[in-house]
Amino acid sequence: MRAFARLLDCLVYTQSRNRKTALLGHYFRSTPDPDRGWALAALTDGIPVRLPLRRMLSDLTGRFIDPVLYQLSRDYVGDTAETVALLWPDDPVDLSRQTNTPTPSPQGGGEWSEGSRAPLAHGHDYQTQDDIRRTSPLSSTGKSRGRGEKLGEKSLQLSLDLIPTPNPSRQEGGELSGGIFAHVVDVDIQQQDGPRPTSPLPSTGMGRGWGDAGHNSGAEPAYLSLGNVIGAMASGTAAERTVRLGQFLNALDASGRWALLKLLGGAPRVGVSARLARTALAEAYGRDVSEIEEIWHALEPPYLDLFAWLDGRAERPDPGSKPVFRPVMLAHPVEEGDWPKLAPEDFVAEWKWDGIRVQVSARGGDVRMFSRQGDDISRAFPEIRSAFQGHDCVVDGELLIMRDGEIAPFNDLQQRLNRKAVTAKMMAAYPPHVRLYDLLFDGQEDLRALPFSERRTRLETWYASHHPPSTDVSPLVAFTTFEDLNVLWSSSRAEGIEGLMLKRRDSAYQAGRIKGQWFKWKRAALTLDCVLMYAQRGSGKRSSYYSDYTFGVWQEDADGGRQLVPVGKAYSGFTDEELLLLDRWIRNNTVETFGPVRAVDPGIVFEVAFDAVHASTRHKSGVAMRFPRIHRIRWDKPAAEADTLETVLRLLSGGSEVTVDDAARPTR
Repeated sequence: MRAFARLLDCLVYTQSRNRKTALLGHYFRSTPDPDRGWALAALTDGIPVRLPLRRMLSDLTGRFIDPVLYQLSRDYVGDTAETVALLWPDDPVDLSRQTNTPTPSPQGGGEWSEGSRAPLAHGHDYQTQDDIRRTSPLSSTGKSRGRGEKLGEKSLQLSLDLIPTPNPSRQEGGELSGGIFAHVVDVDIQQQDGPRPTSPLPSTGMGRGWGDAGHNSGAEPAYLSLGNVIGAMASGTAAERTVRLGQFLNALDASGRWALLKLLGGAPRVGVSARLARTALAEAYGRDVSEIEEIWHALEPPYLDLFAWLDGRAERPDPGSKPVFRPVMLAHPVEEGDWPKLAPEDFVAEWKWDGIRVQVSARGGDVRMFSRQGDDISRAFPEIRSAFQGHDCVVDGELLIMRDGEIAPFNDLQQRLNRKAVTAKMMAAYPPHVRLYDLLFDGQEDLRALPFSERRTRLETWYASHHPPSTDVSPLVAFTTFEDLNVLWSSSRAEGIEGLMLKRRDSAYQAGRIKGQWFKWKRAALTLDCVLMYAQRGSGKRSSYYSDYTFGVWQEDADGGRQLVPVGKAYSGFTDEELLLLDRWIRNNTVETFGPVRAVDPGIVFEVAFDAVHASTRHKSGVAMRFPRIHRIRWDKPAAEADTLETVLRLLSGGSEVTVDDAARPTR
């Protein structure tokens, strides 16, 4: 847990993508199984343990802090794990009040008694309660160590020293990317924990070097390993697992407590996406990330077979007949300078539909649907799984909501996204539809190396033969010159389309953005001048600032008066310096408070950019924006001159004229 905590700390304070990749790569190479696999799971799909964590933490914190004070602290800090880690007392919390029932083993049978040992999946054991009492630092000192607390006469400090160091070897060969590494510096930490083994990365002479991040070594007892913690929390009643969680929190310092809760919470939020974690793993072992992504969904945590392959101890895992994700091909935005280099006869055009890109993989009687990032979203769309049942293919397409042949607004699709289960009522109200772009596999035949024109012919032939329900093929857009295409592009907003795609006729299907092959020509963003109405404190590093803004437009009353009605919310599009100015203004112009939310005088105008407007029952105005972001702050504009609801409603009905930026027009 200590090594995992150091890794998360470094990731939080590291902005550079290359440095994050280097940190992750070193951790994966230097940490033993199964801990590195559990860490990888935490950073990607989450560990396969479902806990009522919020309720458990409420129970535990209620033993030593007033619930209202805890909620206020959580609201101000902006992160549950950080709040609990810092609030947890130095003296062990009394957990005896709810330990009247015996604790069962992870298999669910028998009891976890004082002398029993319950096995963990993959052949690993987690420690008994006797082990915890015997090895825990609490047994002798009666205290856990907090972040920054005294170690003898010296204090523990975390700092990041981003300086160049010699490139370390990768198993006697190769280099980690970058050459600049983050260093975790603990002042005189050896005074507490004793000597450390030599790091595979060089020290900087400033205490323990970056190379020590990732070692489960030193005085930390084995029962605090990630594998042991996950095994202990894998099963049992909520009350029993609450006690176990409390025991682990009692045994850890503040950094360890924070890492523990990040591990169990399912969303570490340390600036690392699932794809970046997989990319770091691939780069650390000299592999292409597509090699990992193509077998990823056939693997299970803690990924012992994956690491055995990467370490050279076994063959690459074979997904066999499982439906797995194939990395998608992406497009570059078309720029002004691209048009003179492009020939119309080399390209085909497709509409860019206003949904989300998906890949449907049907193999061996099972069907999965993945997002473009490789996330499995099948459970939220059982209709699509049923539609492809019995087929053997991998198709690329756009997920939409469609009623009576008409594409519904993107807001309707959002009602189905990110749901673990859907009701019959929701399925009837928001029927999904996949509009097909490409055929990647026809049975066992891999078509990705074929030119797009041949894959398109194969797709049309396949669809004519199979015709899965809730699907159709995206039509090609006929054109002779780019000027012809520009006329169609200009009218795309009125047709409810996001823009156009340009694809080279001879382009193979390759993972990622391949320069010069595919282009996306999105419609220009709309803008409105809106008035700031409410502000709320953000989360994480913005938890002390009012950074989430609700804004509105003017609506005329029946008696000729005017009032502001909300149309959207945004928390991006401004600099840190502007955030400070906005935060100060909000605090000085608050007229009413609602918990963490402040209502303000109508004094600041935002020029808000957005993609579309749609009907909404959430706002008093009856409309809401899609993807709103603050384009600029109109310090110079009086609030009374902001836009009106009438203007917004014209956009909703498609009656507005969209101006095309001349710089985005093709020249041929």
